[in-house]
Amino acid sequence: MITKGVKELIAEAEAEIETLSIEDAQAAKDDPDIQFVDLRDIRELWREGAIPGALHVPRGMLEFWVDPESMYHKDVFASGKKFVFFCALGHRSALATYAAQNMGLKPVAHIAGGYTAWKESGAPTEDKERK
Repeated sequence: MITKGVKELIAEAEAEIETLSIEDAQAAKDDPDIQFVDLRDIRELWREGAIPGALHVPRGMLEFWVDPESMYHKDVFASGKKFVFFCALGHRSALATYAAQNMGLKPVAHIAGGYTAWKESGAPTEDKERK
């Protein structure tokens, strides 16, 4: 039996992490000290498009890419930049931001409403082609 549902997990994460409004995210987009991180599945990027310049990190690999002791570590996560995570609606990114923050990656934040809110606001997007 589930003792804690996903809504409760997201609420707990949201209480502990920084959440950027769409306006704040748009204002931060071109800051060279900020790296946007797209956690969506690659099929979502192909279907919906992406935020230009965002780093694609499959959600299932995030902790492995962040951890410098992991054989999968990616140097970008040792860059000292602020990482702004997003997914489709902001649920996966809340959990991912919380996990990364608990691992010691700082500063981190996520975008309220995710890519859907970004796209609906009229902010720039780009198509992602299948390779």
